[in-house]
Amino acid sequence: MCLALPCRIVAIDGENATIDVSGMKKDISLALMDDATVGDYVIVHVGYALTKLDPEEAEKTLALFAEMGEAALHEAAREIH
Repeated sequence: MCLALPCRIVAIDGENATIDVSGMKKDISLALMDDATVGDYVIVHVGYALTKLDPEEAEKTLALFAEMGEAALHEAAREIH
């Protein structure tokens, strides 16, 4: 099963970025995107940012995960490769 979470870009270094998911930092590739900037929310699948998200929608989605419980959000964040 695949689960996509909104992930906020906190740093960019060339074609790589660091994202923040509920306080957890992960390194991902931006090779499939050409317009990502620090502060953008992106959908990540198998370590690659696929698309940008509207910040308001990203926050709504993250709030829903928070309602489900912090443990569920951290488990989902670990699944991002």
